[in-house]
Amino acid sequence: MHKDALHGKWEHREIHNIYGLYVQMATAEGQIQRSGGVERPFVLTRAFFAGSQRFGAVWTGDNAAEWGHLKISIPMCLSLGLVGVSFCGADIGGFFKNPSTELLVRWYQTGAYQPFFRAHAHLDTTRREPWLFGPENTALIREVIRQRYALLPYWYQLFFQAYRTGMPVMRPLWVDYPKDTATFTIDDEFLIGSDLLVHPVTEEGSRGVTAYLPGAGEVWYDVHTFQKHNGAQNLYIPVTLSSIPVFQRGGSIIPRKDRVRRSSACMENDPYTLYVALSPKKFAEGKLYIDDGHSFNYDAKKEFIHRSLTFANNALTSSNLCPDCNFLTSSWIEKVIILGASKPSKVVLKMDGKETPVDFEFDSSMSVLTLRKPGMNWQHVLLLSAVHIYLQALFLSTVYFHFRHNQLCLYVNRVCF
Repeated sequence: MHKDALHGKWEHREIHNIYGLYVQMATAEGQIQRSGGVERPFVLTRAFFAGSQRFGAVWTGDNAAEWGHLKISIPMCLSLGLVGVSFCGADIGGFFKNPSTELLVRWYQTGAYQPFFRAHAHLDTTRREPWLFGPENTALIREVIRQRYALLPYWYQLFFQAYRTGMPVMRPLWVDYPKDTATFTIDDEFLIGSDLLVHPVTEEGSRGVTAYLPGAGEVWYDVHTFQKHNGAQNLYIPVTLSSIPVFQRGGSIIPRKDRVRRSSACMENDPYTLYVALSPKKFAEGKLYIDDGHSFNYDAKKEFIHRSLTFANNALTSSNLCPDCNFLTSSWIEKVIILGASKPSKVVLKMDGKETPVDFEFDSSMSVLTLRKPGMNWQHVLLLSAVHIYLQALFLSTVYFHFRHNQLCLYVNRVCF
């Protein structure tokens, strides 16, 4: 652009990229006005500038069906997140050219763990709907889409955090481990929030990947097998076409909705499953955010639920992070899965002075405790109680659930921590 292309005193090159920002802003504001100021807009843009994150999502532009473009989508989204544009993603399968079956499957597996998840292609490319590549590959793509939808409560909490603080949803490892120099040059794996680590398979014909698990003294759990691995190590992971290495950080609690539905709208009132991954010190924490998903009532009327979840000192506690907020939901806790746990002697739901046994299973080989259908709604807050009995070098627990206003607490020897 010639330097004499001026807008008043400003050269065109100095304001060129602002055009995309203003187009997206005007579109978003127009959608809000059309709804009478009630509905949140969704505006996807390719042209953007600093501040575009206030108005919608961004994608990385016209890529191609090449392995190199799949691989580079990771550092591109990481860079965008670091400058505030968290809602980003790449065209799955590549916009130009035609992906091989392996490339398409791997791209779905990668894209499902990036903030913006969409398949998109040029009009002249070969049709690439997931059901056109044979039933086996359709099943692989369906499975990773299900993984994406199950994690929507976690994604939603992270976007709320990004809205409040600017912290990137998808982030490099060094954001959470700034003293670990081994993380500084890693751009083929990433964190979703602080609690999920993803190492997509981005090499053609790969039979294994090496993932770096950060954090000396920490542990990471494979989300598919629940196998525990120590931090601060390079872990070689054999892979097949069905594999996407994902790990949950020990010390975290992640809410999920595991029931399979046709859409996220159908999931609105579905129950939650809490995945409690214990640290070596038997500690875990997480958060949950819920609102209506489409209006501005979370801001105008404080209609939302925001809770902190903590497991410490044998106590699972929940505290209300917004006591003056009010929102009703039909969702309830269907299941609690505790990774790195000990076996309890029994589990009891205690509510209104009554105790009801709760079904549970314990996998001693993986140290996984599953509590089934405790039946607690988020309008209530649950209270866990426990009595530990020492017997033949084995600690057996009796676990109680109980409701009490604005507090969730687990009692050990009748002392609330």
